[in-house]
Amino acid sequence: MGLVFRLGLLALLWCFTTVAAAFTPFMVEDIRVEGLQRISVGTVFNYLDIEPDTEVTPAKIEQAVERLYQTGFFYDVAFERDENTLVVVLDERPSIATITLEGNEDIDSNQLLDSLKLIGFREGRSFNRSLLDKVVLELKQQYMTLGKYNSQINPLVERLPRNRVAITLTINEGREASINRLKLLGNNAYDDELLLGLLESGERPLLGFGSNDQYSRQKLAGDLEKIRSYYMDRGYINFAIDSTQVSITPEREDVYITVNLSEGEPYRIKAINIAGDTIVPEAELRPLLQLKAGDLFSRSALSASSRQIAEKLGDNGYAFASVNPVPQLDDEQREVTLTFLVDPGKRVYVRRINLYGHHRTRDEVLRRELRQMEAGWISTARVKRSKTRLDRLGFFDEVSVNTARVPGRQDQADIDIRVMEKDAFGNLSAGVGYSNAQGVLLNASVTQDNFLGSGKSFTVKVDNSQSNTVYSFSTTDPYFTIDGISQTLMLSYRKTDGSESDISDYDLRTWSLGPSYGIPVSEYNTFRTGVTFENTELTPNDYTLEEILAFCDDISSREQCDFKTWRWRNSFAHDTRNRKIFPNGGGLSQISTALALPLNQDTLQFYTVELTQRNYFQVYHEITLVSHGEISYADYYGDRNMLPPFERFHAGGVGTVRGFRNNSLGTEGTFDSQGDSLGGDTRLLTGLELLFPPPFDEQSNSMRLGLFIDGGNVYERSYGIDLEKMRFSTGVSLSWLTPVGPLKFSYGVPLRDKRGDELESFQFSIGIP
Repeated sequence: MGLVFRLGLLALLWCFTTVAAAFTPFMVEDIRVEGLQRISVGTVFNYLDIEPDTEVTPAKIEQAVERLYQTGFFYDVAFERDENTLVVVLDERPSIATITLEGNEDIDSNQLLDSLKLIGFREGRSFNRSLLDKVVLELKQQYMTLGKYNSQINPLVERLPRNRVAITLTINEGREASINRLKLLGNNAYDDELLLGLLESGERPLLGFGSNDQYSRQKLAGDLEKIRSYYMDRGYINFAIDSTQVSITPEREDVYITVNLSEGEPYRIKAINIAGDTIVPEAELRPLLQLKAGDLFSRSALSASSRQIAEKLGDNGYAFASVNPVPQLDDEQREVTLTFLVDPGKRVYVRRINLYGHHRTRDEVLRRELRQMEAGWISTARVKRSKTRLDRLGFFDEVSVNTARVPGRQDQADIDIRVMEKDAFGNLSAGVGYSNAQGVLLNASVTQDNFLGSGKSFTVKVDNSQSNTVYSFSTTDPYFTIDGISQTLMLSYRKTDGSESDISDYDLRTWSLGPSYGIPVSEYNTFRTGVTFENTELTPNDYTLEEILAFCDDISSREQCDFKTWRWRNSFAHDTRNRKIFPNGGGLSQISTALALPLNQDTLQFYTVELTQRNYFQVYHEITLVSHGEISYADYYGDRNMLPPFERFHAGGVGTVRGFRNNSLGTEGTFDSQGDSLGGDTRLLTGLELLFPPPFDEQSNSMRLGLFIDGGNVYERSYGIDLEKMRFSTGVSLSWLTPVGPLKFSYGVPLRDKRGDELESFQFSIGIP
């Protein structure tokens, strides 16, 4: 190759010299360019650097030829003299009109084209045969990283009018090379079966092909790191992978891998020291350590300890603190003394917080959520909390935060926050659905979660089903006052047919309206209060239960059972969830009360108390374990001698205990003489659910599959609460956020049921909240 390169270079220089030697110096009166088809004359003049009314010399011609060749636009460059006119004769290379990939399945076309752009091969660029050869090699390299060593790339160049070419790259991906043998040498503490079980790579089974026998360089590198981590998290601080031999058969279809290990001996922690300028008292840093004296050495615990100390310093303004763990080995005792060397650097102040990507949302809507302020010293905790609050708005698909030093300053940093807004903050929708609880559903709604980018929201909704007809309007201003008090205004009408909703036979019509306010008590705690006026008409029929008729007699009469309620609602919530939709961290603890105010003798007199708890535990990435529990209680007070029937609690179905018919559960005192559920004054619910994205769309933000265990029942307190009568079920679920509302499927089977329980395995709800 060296000889070929030198000969080519000499030939090029000879061409330059020959062209230059053909000229004797003369004064150029005009310049004419010939042969251009695509490149503009102005572009040529930019590289020519020769102007009229100047003298042209052989040296200038030589330099101009070199510059024009270096553009890559031309096959050939020649200079001629026509009296006192300098003629530039060019043979222009064709431009690449289109690039088409065919036959690629394992690697997306956009990914391949992006890799080709990095080497200068893209549509609109000049075509160069040598660059095309480089393209073929680049594509082969891409497939080799996937373990496909037999890939074939066949380029086809088609001439088009106007000096253009269309390039088609036909790819025969071939099949991945299979691992015929994967051998570990030098492992004594752990056998091959255990270590190979950690790996994604594996040997081809005797019959057919396995799912992990395809060879990939990246996959093997990741597998070797898993082995290293396994040993170093179990005390083997001197563990090393001495060598890795990978052999491929001549047919490039079978791979033989041999890995040589040096285990060393397991070491225990002798002592842990913290040295340097810690800034924070050592007594506050010690609890952050994930290791203690006597433990086996663990690299992951060591890294976690360093990270925790750095974050603690970051909370105090030392955003770029360095924490380096230094091990001191005692090979004789097989012990290690760890010293964390802390260098806090300078306290860092925030010069500027830059916001990007919020094209529709007002700047103030984002800034009022920030807990990190400009001009103050930076806090890692406040920066994280700011990101969480932006995530919880629900306006953005993605929020990323980057902290960067101000050039030339050690004590200042800029915070760059980039958001990716959702395609729409609201929708106009109409739909038809079906629910086990409510039958056929018709709905229409107009929802705007971020009205005109202000952060305010409103919803107008119509739902019509066999059991319910609902018209509602609500609007929320999350910053009704500058200090973060929110206001919600609500107006609704609901008509309920009890016989269609698995409740006692009567019709219920309710008008309700009222404001409510959310008052932030602290960063994670909110108190909400509001009064709702409700006007209710209960219409009995021939099948209405005697208990319901007795209630109407107590209120007014069974012929005209109308009443008004001033419902005072209060709640206190401790909310640490990390996002609004499908959170995977934090929790929600809430106590809610409602009191029917005794304003006159016609108003109802009752109260309800509900305690709810939901916790979210991140198992792995977007796999989340959710635990939940609820205790609810209702009772009457004053002159009334019974709880309104529509204020009683029910259980069974989606939202309570799946696998049992909707509103069908109960114990002594919660059924009428016909065996139908009246509901109870006490409800207990509990459950666990493992949520994860569907395997066909692991990046989904709107869908989750789940495995659940539900438990619960309703009780009449006067009969006692017997936990042995709790019902339990298990099954699978699907939750999907759609434009017309949440969609929920579940298939549940009972774990504990009693004779007479009404079971319903498959349950779903579409188009209702």
